[in-house]
Amino acid sequence: MGAPLKIDVVTIFPAMLRGFLEESMLKRAVQKGAVAFRVVDLRGFTTDRHQTTDDRPFGGGPGMIMKPEPLFKAVEALAAPGARVILMTPQGRRFEQATAAALAQERHLIFLCGHYEGVDERVREHLATDELSIGDYVLTNGVLPAAVVIDAVVRLLPGVLGAPDATAEESFTSGLLEYPQYTRPRVFRGWAVPEVLVSGDHAEIARWRQEQAQRRTRERRPDLQEKRNP
Repeated sequence: MGAPLKIDVVTIFPAMLRGFLEESMLKRAVQKGAVAFRVVDLRGFTTDRHQTTDDRPFGGGPGMIMKPEPLFKAVEALAAPGARVILMTPQGRRFEQATAAALAQERHLIFLCGHYEGVDERVREHLATDELSIGDYVLTNGVLPAAVVIDAVVRLLPGVLGAPDATAEESFTSGLLEYPQYTRPRVFRGWAVPEVLVSGDHAEIARWRQEQAQRRTRERRPDLQEKRNP
């Protein structure tokens, strides 16, 4: 395994993220040397005694806007050459599995987590290399969206999930939703596992799974089917 993927998260709420990064798959990824996390308190890059990170918007309006100076200072202190600086924002590009796969190929990701009414536009224009959204809704700040993206990216790093093909048949990897899965007991409350899955016929099992994945995608996510068959 080569050098770990470096992931820095810049936020005014570092405690929201630390526990998440120290559990389950993410903890194992750190132990395996696949990823190295830094959670950075943006207030450490302020210059006034109140550690101010926001101010009123020019032109008036409700809420407060994240100031540009601390965000620029934080990135300039953290960034290695070629780092991707990702602003989590509802206005960003929709995050998808393909985006996670692309980010997993990078060596340094810096996530900027906004708060209040957003960030100064100069952060978008001159600091962020990417703007990502996890859906068409608004959250209190960017920490939770950053956590979602981090989880999706790290699990794709080599060796994190064990087997090299561990993510090969998951939903969205092939453009289809995943086929139904079953485990023991074979019959539960009168509901039996499909006979094909206990037949031992691997070719038939593969065909059934492909058919089920296609049917499920047609029924639940026709938009994905359209992408596959434009």
